Amino acid sequence: MTPTRNNRSPQNRLGWMPSLLLALALVLPGSALAGTDRWVIDPDHFAVGFLVDHAGFAKVMGMFLEAEGEFSFDPASGELEGGYFVIQTDSVFTNHAERDDHLRNPDFLNVEEYPEMRFTATRYQPTGDNTGRLSGGLELLGETRTIHLDVTINKVARYPFPLGGLFGRPYVLGASMRGSFNRSDFGMTYGLTRDIVGDEVELIIEFEAQRQ
Repeated sequence: MTPTRNNRSPQNRLGWMPSLLLALALVLPGSALAGTDRWVIDPDHFAVGFLVDHAGFAKVMGMFLEAEGEFSFDPASGELEGGYFVIQTDSVFTNHAERDDHLRNPDFLNVEEYPEMRFTATRYQPTGDNTGRLSGGLELLGETRTIHLDVTINKVARYPFPLGGLFGRPYVLGASMRGSFNRSDFGMTYGLTRDIVGDEVELIIEFEAQRQ
């Protein structure tokens, strides 16, 4: 019912205020409401790479071409409510077709039985103005182990290019993450006894995520 001139209380006259505050929080950088925001990683700007030693001569560099993820995070306070990313294991790519086929078979990723690798974030500890340590569970080959990733938050700002979202230019967080784990912890032991393939897997992760 539309209020008449005679029954407009002060509360009614200010009824528009919450909507205005919400609109300002969405539009103005740095004016978000208290609490964490939901961020969705842009799959076109999500790189998941790895390095593994090859018989002591050099490290093989590879990546996964299909991955997605999201998280709930407040960049100002460093508060993380949760997050995850999922990698399609059959998207592995090392620029060598025969090696990639081997990586997909049961000696390594066993993609038919385990089509996904998942990281679930559990804790974020800021270590500086734009750095932190992200901990979580990595699920691979049916096993879950805790790993740690060193995080650098490169930039949080309105995107310079139209990508959809509010007024065509979403608010974006860009970050770099580095970490490592031993593949033997997940039961992946091919090539270890003869030192053909290294145990340590170094992770290189770069992404841009849009605030929702």
